[in-house]
Amino acid sequence: MTQFSELPAESFVPFPPVAGRPLRLGVLISGGGTSLLNFHDQIRCGQLHAEIVQVIATRKICRGVERAAEAGLPCTVIRPRDFSSVRDFSHAVFGCLRDVATDLVALAGFLSLVEIPDDFRWRVVNIHPALIPAFCGHGFFGHHVHQAAIERGVKVSGCTVHFADNLYDHGPIILQRTVAVPDQSDAEQLSALVFQQEKIAYPEAVRLLSAGRVRIAGCHTIIR
Repeated sequence: MTQFSELPAESFVPFPPVAGRPLRLGVLISGGGTSLLNFHDQIRCGQLHAEIVQVIATRKICRGVERAAEAGLPCTVIRPRDFSSVRDFSHAVFGCLRDVATDLVALAGFLSLVEIPDDFRWRVVNIHPALIPAFCGHGFFGHHVHQAAIERGVKVSGCTVHFADNLYDHGPIILQRTVAVPDQSDAEQLSALVFQQEKIAYPEAVRLLSAGRVRIAGCHTIIR
């Protein structure tokens, strides 16, 4: 996939602040929808000034689609298998997001590669259940990430929120949160510990972006 051109040396604000209205959030899912539900709960309790204007799922039958329906959220299924190329699939996804004037797109357990168009550059973020650059890239998702961390014997793991580009688990890191890995824990236990940090990290990253507090300098971010 084509990568974005190298960032300029000077810092810039990639996502201007949203003022006077809720952030219009699109959430892309492929599985259980736990991060989607977390966003919804944060919005309902007043901790996140946003509205979920579109959920896009890559499978017709998954718990995330059920959770979207239970929460009364608009959900569209767009399956990669129904398109002849990543480009055509991506065109359909972002066309759907444009139709509802989406401000920010959150990849939430979204397992399909997409090509991000120019008008959505710096408007797509992802959360990964490890401390990038460890245990990331193609094939590292869900249980596989935590199993690899356990097998390597790491003492610390965590999650990473980053800007998404046209590569897996790539793009400037916005924030990370860590957990200590207990002795003799398994992948399922580590997953549960990391997800507790994901529930904090992802809404916080969205709040920072919505407030215009994130600047990019090269491959680094600066939180104002």
